[in-house]
Amino acid sequence: MNWMERKLEDIFKTLQTNREKGLSSKQASEMLQKEGYNEFEEEKKESIWAKLLHQLSEVTTLILIAAAIISTYLAVTAGHDYAEPIVIIAIVVLNAVLGIRQELSAEKALDALKNMNTPVAKVVRDGILQPIDAKELVPGDIIVVEAGDMASADARIIESSNLLVEESALTGESVPSEKNENAEVKESAPLGDRVNMLFSGCLVTNGRGRAVVVATGMETEMGKIASLLNNTKKSKTPLQNRLMELGKKLSVVAVVSGAIVFTIGLMHGETMMEMLMTAVSLAVAAVPETLPVIVTITLAFGIQNMVKKNAIIRRIPAVEALGSASVICSDKTGTLTQNQMTIKQIWAVSHEPKEDISVFNDIEIELVTLFSLASNASIEVKDGEETIIGDPTESAIIRLMQNKGMTKSELEAKYPRVHELPFDSSRKLMTTVHRTADGYISITKGAFDRIPLDPNAACTNQYQAQANQVHDRFAEQALRVLALGYKHYDELPEKLDAEELEQGLRFAGLVGMIDPPRPESKAAVQAAKDAGIKTVMITGDHMATASAIAREIGILEEGDLAISGAELERMSDEELTRKVKDIAVYGRVSPEDKIRIVQAWQANEAVVAMTGDGVNDAPALKAADVGTAMGITGTDVAKSASDMVLTDDNFATIVDAVGEGRRVYENIRKTIYFLLSCNFSEIMIMIIAIMLGWGAPVIAIQLLLINVVADGIPGFCLSREKMEPDTMRQKPIAKNAGIFSNGLGKKIALQATIYTILTLVGFYVGNFVQISDQVGPSYEVGQTMAFVILGWSSVVHIFNVRSNTLSIFTIGFMSNRPLFWCAMLSLAIVFGVAVIPALMDIFHLVPLSLTHWALITVLSIFPLIAVELMKLRKRAQLRAQSQPI
Repeated sequence: MNWMERKLEDIFKTLQTNREKGLSSKQASEMLQKEGYNEFEEEKKESIWAKLLHQLSEVTTLILIAAAIISTYLAVTAGHDYAEPIVIIAIVVLNAVLGIRQELSAEKALDALKNMNTPVAKVVRDGILQPIDAKELVPGDIIVVEAGDMASADARIIESSNLLVEESALTGESVPSEKNENAEVKESAPLGDRVNMLFSGCLVTNGRGRAVVVATGMETEMGKIASLLNNTKKSKTPLQNRLMELGKKLSVVAVVSGAIVFTIGLMHGETMMEMLMTAVSLAVAAVPETLPVIVTITLAFGIQNMVKKNAIIRRIPAVEALGSASVICSDKTGTLTQNQMTIKQIWAVSHEPKEDISVFNDIEIELVTLFSLASNASIEVKDGEETIIGDPTESAIIRLMQNKGMTKSELEAKYPRVHELPFDSSRKLMTTVHRTADGYISITKGAFDRIPLDPNAACTNQYQAQANQVHDRFAEQALRVLALGYKHYDELPEKLDAEELEQGLRFAGLVGMIDPPRPESKAAVQAAKDAGIKTVMITGDHMATASAIAREIGILEEGDLAISGAELERMSDEELTRKVKDIAVYGRVSPEDKIRIVQAWQANEAVVAMTGDGVNDAPALKAADVGTAMGITGTDVAKSASDMVLTDDNFATIVDAVGEGRRVYENIRKTIYFLLSCNFSEIMIMIIAIMLGWGAPVIAIQLLLINVVADGIPGFCLSREKMEPDTMRQKPIAKNAGIFSNGLGKKIALQATIYTILTLVGFYVGNFVQISDQVGPSYEVGQTMAFVILGWSSVVHIFNVRSNTLSIFTIGFMSNRPLFWCAMLSLAIVFGVAVIPALMDIFHLVPLSLTHWALITVLSIFPLIAVELMKLRKRAQLRAQSQPI
């Protein structure tokens, strides 16, 4: 409804409330039943059964389930043992449990973050002012707000005194809005111009006021923007898409391989049941059973590392998506800047301008004193920490005063205030009157062009030109300029009005302030640039300020464009998609604009990370590949829409998180390299051996042990591998790049070929060649040798994959201690299964001679030697490329 246009008495009548007494408890209770709680509707959480269904619907999991069904059928009908189906089902269950548990822990982390602060509202009920839980507010309640309070609902202002409200969470505007209950506002006015309204989620920075609640929950302006989230779909991350593609490819490999072997087996006269069992073996061989678990653990370990770096991950795949990010769209205020107005320059009449960190002379100290006396910002001490409450510009003055060794309480005791003319948007001035040792002084501060100076004062004529020059110089630096003038009185004037106090002033000087960049922002932007990531600033602030900050920290460079929301609105989506790569700064933008910017980058195949803190940012956060909300200043709606929450609201944390994401993705690729080298070799071994009429070198239960023990146990520890030295100097992996890009497919194929040859050599020798007097050649001996060679060489391969270029002897075997000891454990388990009689019977193995074990050892370590030689050659090539011609 058009609450901003209506008369207050009409509003009271419509809402059946009383201006002074508010609602009665009975009325409030009835209204609460009707309207519901004052809170946002949350997206319905996925049930445990839905999560389980998602886990079980993965292609690789479906293959395992099919293998378990066939294996169980054979165990029941053909007398095979139940070990195989039990092990397969256990792996499926383990994968599902780990995946669900990690999702639930991420949801709990967010709930804990949301419950850190429960808002309270001061409301008049039954004529009594009392605090209540803000979610119990209803339309018709009369609320009281003052500096430091958060508005908990939309309300029409009844009365106010110097009321300033920070509305950046809703409008993106960093400067507080001046409220006026008497203003006439049309319904068509933009939110930032509705100065007779309070909006939910906005902070009161100065003054106090009373207002009547007109909307709660999803009916508030915040709620309306939050509802946009329902129409914004979250796209899958690059990793999710790549793993889906991998699952499809593996399923094709499993089906085709099974069909080939089945056909060949029948042609060789094998029975249907034997070939079904072989098909189960191939399904097991094709699927890296531990991959989903290892990927989950790798992502979870990345999440733990990010928490240490002040980033909470809400959705697990976002870890890897960050590593693929090619664009970071960042808010300015509080993320790239300190969200703290700071005086950077000061100019006292008759002196040269000085930076705030300089040593001030007596005249400059006097100017700071005058500014401080004419300010209403205050200092509160809570739990030993000082907090400055008030308008950001006045807070900057108080902060400078403290830095120069003064306190406001001392100044107020020495120069007590006796009168005040509050700031008025029409005058652009504020005046205070103070008692001094020799009379009174009136101090007026405000816009430079509004200070009415005494034309007869010598300093006015002498320094007017210099004042204009200094003001322009400050303005060119995008500094917000405040001027100050004063008058002395022997006696307190009879008329303490603007006509008396704000005329014929003696000019004292200027201060220039800005919300400065965070000290680490420039280095973080450069680090992102080195990593091939473009940083884009999107802010609700004015273009001049945004461009100055962007230029200072390296976002806005030669040839880049800076455009306003109005210019963006005139662009079609097609034009924006064409030009988006050239635009580095957007100012005065709307929530819809932010979504358009994200989608324009995505149309250019970019992976977009987007930061924001307000409800107005939430739709864009959800649309982005990695939505990043602020943990300190962020609204609950922004956090709920995000994939990641920054607990320190710092841009540098995003860049650190990108590095962690790249480490995670690289370790997942190493895991795939490690697992699939063995899996593909298992398929090749089976097909080649059966085609040659040798029979199956390994059976399903043996393959399961290799995939889970030899591959799985050491593979879990790949999550702890450190970042490669050049990780943050590489370009982001393209969004459409496959999982086998950048040579990974070739490396897997090479290793799989080596494994295949070595295992078939071992199988052939054990099956057909007499190399020992104690143990003669047989199919069982060949199968045992193939099993141990395949298991041991798989374990040894873990040391190959730890780095793409560095030698394991450079990295050190013990630099990842968990991995080393897990590898040793895996070698021991494979050895134990091959020598302990009870286990040998379960896995259909036979004893071997020392000669057989010597050959197995030589063949098993061969892959390590081969890869070390290849890495040596690659390092030589890289050195040759880096040398100047």
